[in-house]
Amino acid sequence: MDAAKAPSQWNVPNVLTGIRMLLVPVFAWMLLSHPHEMDWRVATTAVFCFAIATDFVDGKIARKYNLVTNFGKLWDPIADKALTGMAFIGLSMLGELQWWVTIIILVREWGITILRWAIMKYGVMAANRGGKAKTFVQALALVLYLLWLPQLPQPVQWLAWALMAAAFLLTVVTGLDYLREAAKLRREALARWAAEGHPGRP
Repeated sequence: MDAAKAPSQWNVPNVLTGIRMLLVPVFAWMLLSHPHEMDWRVATTAVFCFAIATDFVDGKIARKYNLVTNFGKLWDPIADKALTGMAFIGLSMLGELQWWVTIIILVREWGITILRWAIMKYGVMAANRGGKAKTFVQALALVLYLLWLPQLPQPVQWLAWALMAAAFLLTVVTGLDYLREAAKLRREALARWAAEGHPGRP
């Protein structure tokens, strides 16, 4: 893109990403400092809902109005992982979610984020539908868990457990899918460079 036509780093999507980052410590404090007060749990969940909503909105705005920037590419996924990661860790610290679930999910989330940057020289590995579905289901499951799951009606608890199980499976399956996509991206880039007479490029 022509530098003169590049969108300003100061735009609505980037501001929303920045707000999401700033809300992570606020959310963490609210969750961990008042874990057994329903009013606080509801307020904490509201903060989480607002923050995660910015994740679904900023990307749509950036693409629709051609406001995609390097800042957004770097910090949007980091803000997303920081918010959901804090939710998983906080719930495990409170004994409301098994640590093995949190650990496996976080290893996948941050592992794929690191992988994206590691293979960037071969091409951009964009989020696919499975990844977006994973994020959406994670958000739904976390909202119910954050509402203080043991205090919710039994049918809602069953729904929350089902959503968390689905989120866990989607997280693992899409992680494997991204690994295959990364290998394919690297293989195709190397073949293209070899055909152009530049093996081992860049």
